[in-house]
Amino acid sequence: MSTLDPFAGVPGPLRTALERRGFTSLTAVQRAVLDADAQGQNLRISSQTGSGKTVALGLVLAQCLLDERSTAGGDAPEASPVAFVITPTRELAVQVRDELRWLLAELPGMRIDVVTGGTDVSGERRMLRRPPAILVATPGRLLDHLRSGAVDCSGVAHVVLDEADRMLEMGFREELEAIIDALPVERRSHLMSATFPALVRRVADRFQGKALHLQGTALGEANDDIEHTAQIVAPGESYAALVNALLLALGERVLVFVDRRSDASELAEMLANDGFPALPFSGDLSQVQRTRTLQAFRSGTINVLVSTDVAARGIDVPDISMVVHMSTPQDSDGYTHRSGRTGRAGRRGRSLLLVSPRAQRHVTRLLASAKIELDWQAVPTPAKVRKAITKRTRKQLHARLDAEAGPADKTLEYAKQLLEGRDAATVVAALLEQSEPRLPCEPKQVQELGYASERASERAPERGAGPRAMAAERGMGPRAAPAERGGYVRFFVNWGVRGGATPARLLSHVCRRGGISSELVGAIEVGPASSTFEVAQEAAEQFEARARQPDDRDPGVRIARDDGRRSLAGGSRTHRDAPRRPRGPLPGSRRRESGEEQLEQS
Repeated sequence: MSTLDPFAGVPGPLRTALERRGFTSLTAVQRAVLDADAQGQNLRISSQTGSGKTVALGLVLAQCLLDERSTAGGDAPEASPVAFVITPTRELAVQVRDELRWLLAELPGMRIDVVTGGTDVSGERRMLRRPPAILVATPGRLLDHLRSGAVDCSGVAHVVLDEADRMLEMGFREELEAIIDALPVERRSHLMSATFPALVRRVADRFQGKALHLQGTALGEANDDIEHTAQIVAPGESYAALVNALLLALGERVLVFVDRRSDASELAEMLANDGFPALPFSGDLSQVQRTRTLQAFRSGTINVLVSTDVAARGIDVPDISMVVHMSTPQDSDGYTHRSGRTGRAGRRGRSLLLVSPRAQRHVTRLLASAKIELDWQAVPTPAKVRKAITKRTRKQLHARLDAEAGPADKTLEYAKQLLEGRDAATVVAALLEQSEPRLPCEPKQVQELGYASERASERAPERGAGPRAMAAERGMGPRAAPAERGGYVRFFVNWGVRGGATPARLLSHVCRRGGISSELVGAIEVGPASSTFEVAQEAAEQFEARARQPDDRDPGVRIARDDGRRSLAGGSRTHRDAPRRPRGPLPGSRRRESGEEQLEQS
């Protein structure tokens, strides 16, 4: 392949589309799919978020479809789509459709449509009477159309699972397996995923059989265009730290990550009350609301979007300057997925983690596995925020003074009038004060905690530092220290890792079940079959009374005051008291909207 031609190997119609779009070269993953060894193969493509996987997918489909149409004399099957592209979320499905549309616009008869949950089923069925060449879909809705006969898959020659790792994390395995069983045996099958853990590999082996693994950016590696920063935040000061970070990024697009839908709504409301143009983005919103919110963020009507992990899968806004993590992601892959929303299309971006003192070691280990070196900082105080804003304003002034194109003649004439009979320094000083931007709100008071000087993380047991710290940071409000509240009471719950328990899910269940806020929950220990957690002493009696009541949502989960006879290692010490696996839906388990898309934890 010629090194002089950046688009060597790209079919002519797609080359035209790329050049029209402003592309000057291909990314690593896009070059990899054009390699001669990849032609005619099932492809297993791994590359990080923002590396151009959708265009790579278009290159794969275009080459294959052009070859097949040439062989068939240009006649595509009329009764069935030629290719399925399956994505985990509605927003991502629409994004993939739009990307493929401009890329494949020059190919004759290459109509591309989308079907997703949350949209009018009857309208989709009318559209499917004239099948598109490529159908982009979410798993549940595609399966519905296959079962109803609205979609004929007999002519499907290519199937793509996009972001397969997230689809499995979101619980779509049964739908995917049902779709796979309905597909023609003779087909090309491609997987696109940032990561390939064991579960994804098992599904991939069944879905594809023999496949060629292509790698763009190495698995687990973060985008080189992203600056990774962590700020050490005192208990109860996460919101203040966020406000100060947003003031320093005034006028820029910022994506803020939270764990729960309720957090997204509450935090966005708090920011809006403080003067920031912010909106929530989560599964609580209808499809129409989600579309409008995303468009408002993309157009700049709002500058701050507060999102959950699942909802953010469909966010493709190239000029997000900063991503803020209000809580620690579950793993390094989750962090790279989140931070990959910034630093896209060759632009520089920033990723800011707000970390409690006790979680420092855990966060360091977590990101070291992704080969990310964090720049640890203290949260900027109000004085430092104001100083940084003043410095930025004056830098912009110097750039304006040094620009080749000077002020307009009319402006110069008025400037001379201002100087008549006035001290020049006084006039300039007044104009400098006038040029300072108006802030949505005043910077918040915070404690300056340094990484090296903070010893809380050194005292915390290594095994429990991460989960406990993550659970402690779920709440938005202040968290008092145990000594200030008179200690904690320990409780036992018959739900552990084998049943899907995590610190976040347990915290959500405990707060809902006991009618308490997250600030009253202390340390959480998750065991294989059971777990323990602490409730502030002043709330323990009321919590215990409410937790004893039957729970319609999770009837199999039992909570009791810990009497010391139970063990996290494998349940109780006697067979009679051994905890049973909860029946019904798991606490905090993700549910589908209209039987379709998996939503994040409520």
